[in-house]
Amino acid sequence: MVHSRHDELPDPVRHASILQRCVSAEVLAWLRRFELAKARHPVRIPRNVSLGMLPRICIPIRHHDLLLGYLWLIDADESMGSEQITLAETTAQDLASALRREALAGELASNREREAIRNLLLCGVDAQADAARTLIDGGHFDPSLGVVVMVARPVFTPGAEPDDQVRLALEHALIDTRHRVPVRHAVHLVSHGDGLLLFGTEGEVDEPMVNRCVSHLDHALQTALSGLEQVSSTVIGVGQPRSELAQARDSYVEAEQAARIAALTPGVSRIARWSQLGIYRVLALLFRQDLGELVLHPGLERLFTDPEALPLLQTLETYLDLSGNALATSERLKLHRTSLYYRIQRFEYLAGANLKDGNERLCLHLGLKLARFTGRYRPVG
Repeated sequence: MVHSRHDELPDPVRHASILQRCVSAEVLAWLRRFELAKARHPVRIPRNVSLGMLPRICIPIRHHDLLLGYLWLIDADESMGSEQITLAETTAQDLASALRREALAGELASNREREAIRNLLLCGVDAQADAARTLIDGGHFDPSLGVVVMVARPVFTPGAEPDDQVRLALEHALIDTRHRVPVRHAVHLVSHGDGLLLFGTEGEVDEPMVNRCVSHLDHALQTALSGLEQVSSTVIGVGQPRSELAQARDSYVEAEQAARIAALTPGVSRIARWSQLGIYRVLALLFRQDLGELVLHPGLERLFTDPEALPLLQTLETYLDLSGNALATSERLKLHRTSLYYRIQRFEYLAGANLKDGNERLCLHLGLKLARFTGRYRPVG
């Protein structure tokens, strides 16, 4: 928020935090070791030569139990004594009172912005128009711009779910991205386990600007989430651009489905653009319907219920993904071709399928992809 002049030894981490308003994933991982978010008293951060960090003292700025920020003091020669640190603590308490007043005022505006974005993306047409007007009249979004929605989604390790730590990291990534685009070109919302960014486009096609924004978001997302054990990877879904903010819901639906496909489907890029997903767009639309227990091939129905059949299903999916190329499939799976042919023949026998029939291959391929979305088919790895 603010910083003093500093004529002493250069500290590249400090420079990055001031000039770029961010630090590297390595710095974040280093600082997480000291559990600063739980700190109630000053914490000494030792020198880290590999990161170029001088020794520091970090003083949490708290209003009662609410953490509002940190006061950082670079102590290059580690000469600060207890009296100086106590004085800094007293100053931090004064800062806490001022920041709390500012935070309360900011929260009112932020709450209005968040509520407007929720209404824009999740409610009916009338509410969407009112929400767009609220964001424009509030000075959050330029009315001359179109909009494209991006959904940033962490992929969690088995059994893990979104928590406050993940939501805070998403918030940081979205704010960092907004700082890198022109004023009134973006608004954001953290919803459940997703980060949503509504980015303003100039004209129907503004690919270079959209690509730069996606790149900024991806970098910020990976930086913010690095070191969180519950997150295994990240994906970003990008919807099609729309000509005005009131149409953002349509782009959001596309972006959310693109993120879902990227998270569930190997071979799809981590950054999935709805316009480039081909057949997966059809599958995503099917997934949005009430499909019940729909399985497109009766042979798959039997094998989905048999855990021992999972290697056969994974082999078949890879084989179909690679257009029935046995050599490429063997190399992808690190499997001898004799073993591959055995698995394919075994699948045909158990499923009552004929892979020489093009329509049947199509039915099996689509059935496997659709079953990923419905959760009936959960491949390993």
